[in-house]
Amino acid sequence: MTTRGRVDGRAAHMTEEFASYYNRRILKPPTWREVNIGGYLYLGGLAGASSVFAAGGQLTGRPALARVGKVAALAGITLSLVALVEDLGRPARFVNMLRTFKPTSPMNMGSWLLAAYAPLAGVSALCDLTGKLPLVGRAACYGAAVIGPAITTYTAVLVSDTAVPAWHEGHREMPFLFAGSATATAAGAALIATPRSENAPARRAAVLGAALELAAGRLMRRRIGMIAESYERGRAGSLLRAAEALALAGTAGALVAGRSRALALLSGAAFMAGSACLRLGVFSAGVASTEDPRYTVVPQRNRLSAASQDRDRQYA
Repeated sequence: MTTRGRVDGRAAHMTEEFASYYNRRILKPPTWREVNIGGYLYLGGLAGASSVFAAGGQLTGRPALARVGKVAALAGITLSLVALVEDLGRPARFVNMLRTFKPTSPMNMGSWLLAAYAPLAGVSALCDLTGKLPLVGRAACYGAAVIGPAITTYTAVLVSDTAVPAWHEGHREMPFLFAGSATATAAGAALIATPRSENAPARRAAVLGAALELAAGRLMRRRIGMIAESYERGRAGSLLRAAEALALAGTAGALVAGRSRALALLSGAAFMAGSACLRLGVFSAGVASTEDPRYTVVPQRNRLSAASQDRDRQYA
């Protein structure tokens, strides 16, 4: 037998080993629409992190930074809810999720978080823009900032709670990945819209957010083994490589953005674009991971093997 024949034979064996009944997929791909859910993930992160920036600006006497954070939070959560409802098909479906309170359901808890956060973000921004009820507006700003971190990360828990291999296997790092991405996004918006005299906290937060995003992404891909292929190939790979390049470019710009308004604008735009690429890349990787049965079968076999070895050691 030729070498080519042996390679083809092994490939055929692998195909049969991981084939499912009637050659159907083991998992169905997510039915969510990429633009809607990718936008929902991205804009929710922008909103939650922006509320933290708004509270920080309010506490430290940076009114421009506070206003930018408040407006970005309101715009982000409004558009995020629009994208979510568009994907659900009917607004009533979102309302129906509030008929129960189920702490074990990320989707149900996320619905309650959004229902609590959106009014606070709205009151905070409107009071600041109109100058009316300032004490109410300040209180709403702090309330939104308390819920903001959960808004930035609950979507990571939501996607990780599915059977999609690329998302489920990355559940440990996904919240940190989303938190870093959201921080960089909100900081990018602040760099674009805040004067140099007040943007120092945004510059520092942008660098820290990008560092967390890059570290969490690398760690996740290293830990999940072969499933990392879905993050490194095809559309997902292209988007995630662009996200890393933009995060690095934004970081380089943020380190010197205090000297130039133009650099602050470019750096902020890089952070925001990079975060968008990251969210779309994660979504694409999830879809790709449902197309290859190996990503479902191999982790299951490894877990069963590990459990069997643990039992053997226990009764030895």
